Amino acid sequence: MGRVEGFLADQVAAHPNAAALGDSTGVEWSFADLDAASDALAEILSASGVQANDRVLLLSENCAAAVGVLFACWKLDAVVIPVNARQTDAELDRILAHAKPAAVLMTSEVSESAAKHAKRFGATKVAGVFGKLHLANPMPSFPDPDLHDVAVLLYTTGTTGDPKGVMLTHGNLRFGGMASSNLRKMKTGDVIYGVLPLTHVFGLVSVVTAASFAGVKVQQEARFSAQALYAAVMDGVTILPAVPQMHALVMQYAKEQGLAALNSPSLRYVSSGGAPLDPAWKRKAEQFYGLPLQNGFGMTETSSGASATNNVLGSSDISVGPKTPGSEIRIDDQAIGGNGAGEGEVLVRGPHVMKGYYRNPIETAKALDADGWLRTGDLGKIDAQGHLHILGRSKELIIHGGFNVYPPEVEAALNDHPRVIQSAVIGRMVEGDEQVLAFVQIAQGDDLAEKTLSEFVRQRLVGYKRPSRIILGTSLPAAPTGKILKHKLMDAFAHHFT
Repeated sequence: MGRVEGFLADQVAAHPNAAALGDSTGVEWSFADLDAASDALAEILSASGVQANDRVLLLSENCAAAVGVLFACWKLDAVVIPVNARQTDAELDRILAHAKPAAVLMTSEVSESAAKHAKRFGATKVAGVFGKLHLANPMPSFPDPDLHDVAVLLYTTGTTGDPKGVMLTHGNLRFGGMASSNLRKMKTGDVIYGVLPLTHVFGLVSVVTAASFAGVKVQQEARFSAQALYAAVMDGVTILPAVPQMHALVMQYAKEQGLAALNSPSLRYVSSGGAPLDPAWKRKAEQFYGLPLQNGFGMTETSSGASATNNVLGSSDISVGPKTPGSEIRIDDQAIGGNGAGEGEVLVRGPHVMKGYYRNPIETAKALDADGWLRTGDLGKIDAQGHLHILGRSKELIIHGGFNVYPPEVEAALNDHPRVIQSAVIGRMVEGDEQVLAFVQIAQGDDLAEKTLSEFVRQRLVGYKRPSRIILGTSLPAAPTGKILKHKLMDAFAHHFT
């Protein structure tokens, strides 16, 4: 499959002066500019001791310089660990302890959060054609041959609350990027709106990697703003990948401006990912955009998309589409006892499936079988047209605002409070999104307030992981073994939601 930086080399050779990147600071880079910026960053990283198979942690919010860091690391055969700069110190420290990066680069020019981390690290400012960043070298170089051909480590959280580094290879990213580009029929002159964080697989593969393969521009935005998104799609953006919450907010913004429909002169492709599509909401969004709203299914372990729709405007299809060409999907009905209805756990195999979890053979063996099938933990079925329908999750993953939220990590933060006995976190569907709800057991007569506990959690979790509601009680529904029965929580506390 080759390497991801080969996409950039191809664009520099074919049309070096074509637009590659813009960002919220006013940067405008051609592919030749991106190549030069990544070369300069590679020199700085090499001089600081970074070698092949070392890890480089990128603490960032979306900007051109962050993309430059990706290609710089790949040119050195180093592995990038993209992490959202809004992570708390505690969250970041867990990743640092596990990954042992030889360098940390922070996009401090566009992110106050990154600048705060830079101060904590005692980082040094570096500047060049790439702009200004901060660099720290918290650990000595420690090349790991197990990371051969790995392009990125994307950290999720395991069932114990410990971080899991998903190893995605250059082949994974290339396959995912090409698949996304082909699905959207990306061509010269296209502009992708890049507000999805490149620290997550959706923004990294379906936006940045796809654009570098197709030779089109990404307009990077550090943080979501409905006003900025609206302005962009009215001024040249042709492709808009987003999560339902973003679509809902831009529709509300337009409504406040007295507009019932977008009427963009350039937008030609809109997609929604990260959460199920409600049929009524889908119709509302399509009326607003005047375009079909495409949907898909994927996860970090599948380099983003495992399936996607290619529907016409007005289609009633709310599936996540057929499988990605070149890959396989099957349903294992034994996950739900073989009910004979064609329902079961979704299994995926193909060039987009991860290499495994870094330094975690036990979790890798649970997820990947000897034949290369990935157990997604999601329940689904395949209809007569070959389209996949996601029915629910066998795992407890919550997708809030397009971000993965893992209940054990939230529960661990709540349980750190000395007056919390135990807690349980679940997701609750609302229009176009999933809320994070926490149910907390405290002692009889304890007057611990939700506000106090919310502030406690605020110091330990990034915003999208924090519970929307914290329900306090003196007991939680439990089995005789003591295991909390999460499926009974809403009924047990129904009076809090009336």
